[in-house]
Amino acid sequence: MSDPKKGTLYLIPVPIGNCSANQILPLSVLEISRSLDVFIVENAKTARAYLKTFLVGKSLQEIAVHQLDKHHSNRELLLDIFNSSLLNGQNVGVMSESGMPGLADPGSEVVIMAHGLGVQVVPLVGPSSLFLALAASGLNGQNFSFHGYLPKEKSDRKAMLKDLESISRKSGFTHIFIETPYRNDQLFDDLLNSLGGEILLCVASDISGPEQYIKTQKINVWRQVVKPNLKDIPTVFLIGSSRS
Repeated sequence: MSDPKKGTLYLIPVPIGNCSANQILPLSVLEISRSLDVFIVENAKTARAYLKTFLVGKSLQEIAVHQLDKHHSNRELLLDIFNSSLLNGQNVGVMSESGMPGLADPGSEVVIMAHGLGVQVVPLVGPSSLFLALAASGLNGQNFSFHGYLPKEKSDRKAMLKDLESISRKSGFTHIFIETPYRNDQLFDDLLNSLGGEILLCVASDISGPEQYIKTQKINVWRQVVKPNLKDIPTVFLIGSSRS
């Protein structure tokens, strides 16, 4: 049971694929988002731009937007926010730049602190490119792992891909990973050059956007077709073993 003297930490989904909030999010999610005056976000600039699209009867000047530092501990900042807001009964929202907070972004640091301080955490319904890609891939959705970003060093990245291939062949696991959009082409080439021809690769690009592209086929087929345009487009990559 939640403590009535404490606020609630809401995990607020952000549309993906350049869809508007009204197009993709339930009215209940929008209403909760509009009721909040304090937000903890991955990127303050994009968060304000997003909030501006659906705020009703409230200006951005009335809202406190706190940006997390991706590379350093946010403990002092978060303690200040918790003490001034959540522990005094005020609700707070957490937002990623895109999709669900806490998945491939620093929001998990906020959530684990909330649990430690006895603050109720409520995830709101919304899109996640990772799970949409998995559902549309046709790969094993019962056993899968998300690895975030693969190593930047080419030799390390190729070694990890070979390890993931071996695990997939033995266990049937699906492996999911992402890349900084401007490096998508480089990762795609490494996949084709590192993996065995029978391994399945799904490329899920611009999910729910106007240029959505989702295709799963064996590596030896990918090697023979025209390479998709992935440069600067958010993309999820999935690999798995063939079950046929």
